[in-house]
Amino acid sequence: MAEGEDLQTFTSIMDALVRISTSMKNMERELVCPVCKEMYKQPLALPCAHNVCHVCASEVLLQHGYLCCDPTSEPSSPAATPATRSPRLGRRVVPKPDRLDRLLKSGFGTYPGRKRGTVHPQTVSFPCPACQRDVDLGERGLGSLFRNLTLERVVERYRQTINISAAIMCQFCKPPQLEATKGCTECKSSFCNECFKLYHPWGTQKAQHEPTPPTLTFRPKGLMCPEHKEEVTHYCKTCQRLVCQLCRVRRTHTSHKITPVLSAYQALREKLSKSIAYILSSQDTVQTQIAELEETVKHTEANGSQAKEEVSQLIGALCAMLEEKRAALLQAIEECQQQRLASLRGQIQEHQAMLENSGMVGYAQEVLKETDHPCFVQAAKQLHNRILRATDSLQSFRPAATASFSHFQLDVSRELKLLTDLAFIRAPEAPVIDTQRTYAYDQIFLCWRLPQHSPPAWHYTVEYRKTDAKAKGLKLWQRREEVRGTSALVEYLDTDSVYVLRVKGCNKAGFGEYSEDIYLHTPPAPVLNFFLDNRWGFNRDRLAISKDQRAVRSVPGIPMLFAAERLMTSCHLSIDLVIGDVAVTQGKSYWACCVDPSSYLVKVGVGLESKLQEWFQVPQDVVSPRYDPDSGHDSGAEDTTVEAPPPYAFLTIGMGKILLSHGSALTSRDPNGCTVPLPPRIGVCLDYEQGKVSFYDAVSFRELWECGVDCSGPVCPAFCFIGGGALHLQELVANKQERKVTIGGFAKPD
Repeated sequence: MAEGEDLQTFTSIMDALVRISTSMKNMERELVCPVCKEMYKQPLALPCAHNVCHVCASEVLLQHGYLCCDPTSEPSSPAATPATRSPRLGRRVVPKPDRLDRLLKSGFGTYPGRKRGTVHPQTVSFPCPACQRDVDLGERGLGSLFRNLTLERVVERYRQTINISAAIMCQFCKPPQLEATKGCTECKSSFCNECFKLYHPWGTQKAQHEPTPPTLTFRPKGLMCPEHKEEVTHYCKTCQRLVCQLCRVRRTHTSHKITPVLSAYQALREKLSKSIAYILSSQDTVQTQIAELEETVKHTEANGSQAKEEVSQLIGALCAMLEEKRAALLQAIEECQQQRLASLRGQIQEHQAMLENSGMVGYAQEVLKETDHPCFVQAAKQLHNRILRATDSLQSFRPAATASFSHFQLDVSRELKLLTDLAFIRAPEAPVIDTQRTYAYDQIFLCWRLPQHSPPAWHYTVEYRKTDAKAKGLKLWQRREEVRGTSALVEYLDTDSVYVLRVKGCNKAGFGEYSEDIYLHTPPAPVLNFFLDNRWGFNRDRLAISKDQRAVRSVPGIPMLFAAERLMTSCHLSIDLVIGDVAVTQGKSYWACCVDPSSYLVKVGVGLESKLQEWFQVPQDVVSPRYDPDSGHDSGAEDTTVEAPPPYAFLTIGMGKILLSHGSALTSRDPNGCTVPLPPRIGVCLDYEQGKVSFYDAVSFRELWECGVDCSGPVCPAFCFIGGGALHLQELVANKQERKVTIGGFAKPD
């Protein structure tokens, strides 16, 4: 039983040692200099948050043409003795005499790595070996860097942990030396108990030296300012740098946020502790993510091999096709060549027959010797035909075939360009949202395009989500996948909310980058869909309503000219009115319209249906008490009590401007500050229960004006015209039929 317990205890101890050893080996990665690949010695903290040995940093700057001072410690320091000095110092590359003389003549300061060859001091650029970036060290070079004492202490503790048997011996004992038990930062030496008392006698200044644990690397008690050699006492949040009292009063830190180093210590320690605690509490998540990454590595290796195989097969198929084409073209040339050679050889034989010593000429000469007339005619007739053909061939000589093969030349410039441009398929670039055509109304109409040189996209994915400043976390993205075309509708949205939308394209290479996010504000109330009423009331001579009853234009014509001619005789100028074909009796409603900027005077608003009918029966004019041209808005409040809300309210628009009264009467002598530019669309929101109407810039949903209105009965949208003008109602997004957009396999109107 005892033996089993001992074995279990031994196993537990071994497991603990293995875990400690693994942890130590993993931590060693953080303690190795990226230059020398050894443990840090006097590490310096670079501005890029990486560290490098002082000696290594000096060597790097020396290789880049900077002359640095000797970074080693004083000879009296045990840390600088030959036994502990870095062996890399002995093999450091020293500049040649002529190069050193040239560097000195160019002018260098006493700061490590500072040049003074020009009138303006140059800054030192240090190539960080960890992040592969050039770090600006300022004019003082390495002299402006802090020594990372914390990292030095961690390295020392690590060395003591992995090499416990290597004891530090007293440097002042006579042989045999005793093990050191104390160290002195001021003396930069390690002592045994007796030697420490001997070299720090009572009553002397050395007696005030504070003992420290023995070490071979002595550091200052506190972190010192590299510029003023003063202890750092504050932390500059603006520069994110420790500063001393002298740095604090310098002009470079004027108006900076400077806090005591204790406050910075407490804040950073708390943040670091929380971060470490979170990491330690998320070990299961870390292991899961590591497993996922390892699985991704496997898939990457497999997919990479598969991609290589596919490319090899495709290139092999191209090569095979080229080889087949090469064989076919060569065969065509060979056949043509043989045909031409046969023709030319036949022609040569015909010409050889005409030679003097040829058979045909000799035979003809023998035939001419024939004296028997019938026999001569019989033989000469056959021979004469051959002689005629030979004579014609001789007189009109032309080779039977040309020797040129120019028509067998290949133009492969297009194919070479295609092969040169042969590359992997690229995913579509980030789409560009068309802000001029994208808007939010009853639904959101989103329109986009691809950049000019972007690869084509097969389809798109539209993502959107509602933003909520009060919510702690972000809402999940909602998606519309496989959108065909360059526009889409987003429906089922909340009113008076802000939505963020983005788009990405997809082709055979996969999905591309997202477009820039676009934020759209939905209307403050449900959209009211109505048409302009063309059945009664409006003046058909001066108002023209479109066939779809969504646009109206004021065409005053000759009556307006006659009225303008008689204005000096107090002629009344009529106001033309047109209303919507629906009336609001409850809840909140919103609608929008576009007013032609060239309109002379247009009023957009609402009114009680009963009062508007009275208006139609008794047309109003510009000198009516109900209309005051200096009031800015026609509210009908002049003939009612102050407490009673007006029966209608209008926003006055004219000549590309909106007249705003801000609740006070305006005069023609005070036009400044009372007008705003006319936005592309005007929005109207009627709150029936609250008895008020609000006017908006329908693009940015910035409120322009708000007033009360009598809602004791049905309220109708109303529009007034004085002189020429035009407007049209905003069309519902759901009614757009210009294109068809397919979302998820279903056709939807765009």
